[in-house]
Amino acid sequence: MLEAIREVVRAAPLYVPQMPRTGRPMSVRMTNCGSLGWVTDRDRGYRYQPTHPATGEPWPPIPSALLELWDRLSDYPHPPEACLVNFYDDKAKMGLHQDRDETEFAAPVLSVSLGDACLFRVGGTTRNDPTTSFRLESGDVVILGGAGRLCFHGVDRIYPASSPLLPKGGRLNLTLRRVTLPAS
Repeated sequence: MLEAIREVVRAAPLYVPQMPRTGRPMSVRMTNCGSLGWVTDRDRGYRYQPTHPATGEPWPPIPSALLELWDRLSDYPHPPEACLVNFYDDKAKMGLHQDRDETEFAAPVLSVSLGDACLFRVGGTTRNDPTTSFRLESGDVVILGGAGRLCFHGVDRIYPASSPLLPKGGRLNLTLRRVTLPAS
């Protein structure tokens, strides 16, 4: 799976996304694969689009190993359209957020962790709900589906040098999503 993601990054290089309105850079670097990719910038905000924002090229296809994982674990009959690839160095974080830029909420969000461990936090469907934190290790999969599909979640910290998978350290998070409603 790691080599397949390296191929994705060669075709669609990692870049630093910006927060809507402020233009403040996020602490992760990201790219995508699939027919759609999740992007954000100061002027247009959060959205899905079919091309890389820096190169203008279409996103590469989702690797077969990830599609097979989706088929085995998602309990959803249609394939994902997007796989967001986030790279976290040892200082990167991701604030509490909901994955709600999609139109298809019946499909789960399936997330794969590779590389250094992280402290993952998940709460309820409102920002003020209590949260629980736990450590995600390389190879762990998290699925937010059903009633938990819109739970707030985030990454509070990375545990440097906790995995030998990535030679220079860091964490890759691969997040598979179905974006649009399937055709009837």
